[in-house]
Amino acid sequence: MAGRLDGKVAVITGGVSGIGLGTVELFVAEGAKVVAADIQDEKGAMLERRFGGQVRYARCDVTLEADIAAAVGLAKSEFGGLDILFNNAGISDMMRTVAEIEPERWSWIFDVLVRGPALGIKHATPLMLERGGGSIINTASIAGLQAGWGPLAYSSAKAAVVHMSRCAAAQLSPQKIRVNAICPGLIATSIFGASLGLPREVADQMAARVAENAPKAQPIPKAGMPEDIAQAALYLASDASVFMTGQHLVVDGGITVGSRHSWDPEAASPLMALFADFAPQPG
Repeated sequence: MAGRLDGKVAVITGGVSGIGLGTVELFVAEGAKVVAADIQDEKGAMLERRFGGQVRYARCDVTLEADIAAAVGLAKSEFGGLDILFNNAGISDMMRTVAEIEPERWSWIFDVLVRGPALGIKHATPLMLERGGGSIINTASIAGLQAGWGPLAYSSAKAAVVHMSRCAAAQLSPQKIRVNAICPGLIATSIFGASLGLPREVADQMAARVAENAPKAQPIPKAGMPEDIAQAALYLASDASVFMTGQHLVVDGGITVGSRHSWDPEAASPLMALFADFAPQPG
């Protein structure tokens, strides 16, 4: 049976752990050749050994344009071109209020989460034009859609990713290059621990805590896993979404459908509480 990405070549940033790794695994299973771009060299080497000639690792700090250009260029030199770019590399921060803004850290967050994907789009576009088009996918977040789901700088940057995807889609659609974003909800990865300033090893352990507790906080009582986002990325990367561009796909277990009382019958409705005094009294 043919894979949905047979003959396709993809670059995935942040590709050796979390959502990126889950997407590498799924894309390879669907027939793609993949460049996994990241800064975790040991994991990258292991990934190359695991998948043989189907995956190449590129050391890529997405705050460095030369690294991004090299990772994209590796797709052409190793696999003949580029059809799919998944701008997925991400970090978080601890700036939760305006009073806590640190200018240098704020700039770093935007460099990784917004400038990095923008430069990825810049360098991917010429190679996609050589192939007659392509698909660009950017990882945004529900934090970019609603307040309360992430720190201040992270949330602001993810909102920028949503709008940048829309604007880039408008510019590139005549060249048959589609641009969309994915807005994950609570996904069991290390980014939550990283946002608390924990070391990488400890942050990795936080993923298990998210997997355990997230189902209690959303309508779908299942932990969000990297493969859930990978499936959304597969849809956006494949020809199944050929009529879709400039959109943000929310994959969040329903957590943003409404306040808790909208889906939990045991939760009190704030609206009903406002009119409690007008309710008919028994007897």
